[in-house]
Amino acid sequence: MPDIDAPGTDRPRGAKYILSCLGIGLLAGLLSGLFGVGGGTVIVPLLVLILAYNQRLAAGTSLAAIVPTASVGVISYALNDSVAWIPGLLLAAGAVVGAQIGTWLLPRVPLAVLRWSFIGFLAVVVVSLFLVIPSRDAGLPLTVLSITGLVVLGVATGIIAGLIGVGGGIVVVPALMLLFGTSDLIAKGTSLLMMIPTAISGTIGNLRRGNVDLPAAALIGVAACTTTALGALLATLVDPFWGNVLFAVFITFIAIQLAVRTLRARRR
Repeated sequence: MPDIDAPGTDRPRGAKYILSCLGIGLLAGLLSGLFGVGGGTVIVPLLVLILAYNQRLAAGTSLAAIVPTASVGVISYALNDSVAWIPGLLLAAGAVVGAQIGTWLLPRVPLAVLRWSFIGFLAVVVVSLFLVIPSRDAGLPLTVLSITGLVVLGVATGIIAGLIGVGGGIVVVPALMLLFGTSDLIAKGTSLLMMIPTAISGTIGNLRRGNVDLPAAALIGVAACTTTALGALLATLVDPFWGNVLFAVFITFIAIQLAVRTLRARRR
């Protein structure tokens, strides 16, 4: 009997498959637009849980679905003039380089140490979100210092993504608000812009390795596109303080998810 979880083999494409992909996409798109993240933190675990994908195939499929999702998100934020275009491309350039470093370091650093360190980082971010409430009028001016900082942040984000498998938005959005003083909306719109070239680059590599279920990625991506704009609209309507509270709850969920995954891996 063939392993339907192995890349490149045919999967059953019945009602459960289609409805699951559409449901995952709708939820991922809403969160992507609301928080400026790719949605992979929702897509990957749900593909593993509901459709029994292995981690590698789920991650590759998620990354492919993020391309159209992030594109719609960028357009939605751009309509409110909430995308810093050049900073976003600087972040993307750094992230592409950082991802290569992260994947090189992955077999050389204990995964448990990396995950617990990142969980600690997320805990600090959650606390910081209640200490610094960004102004909606704050932009992201380009100076020698900020350009250097953006490239460094992009590289660091790429390394973390390569090591942990967590999308860049979970790092970039709070970093832009807390370190660069950017408004929450510009941080989210710019984060989504950064993800597009990064996701395209990663998807090309995953396609070569057979780690993408293209029909699933298409279904999830199309469904996500229908709710991403709604999420972006909700982000503009939510007060910055409550936006930080919601984002803190989301980050806490990610931290708990990582902690559970790390503890399970340790028991094995």
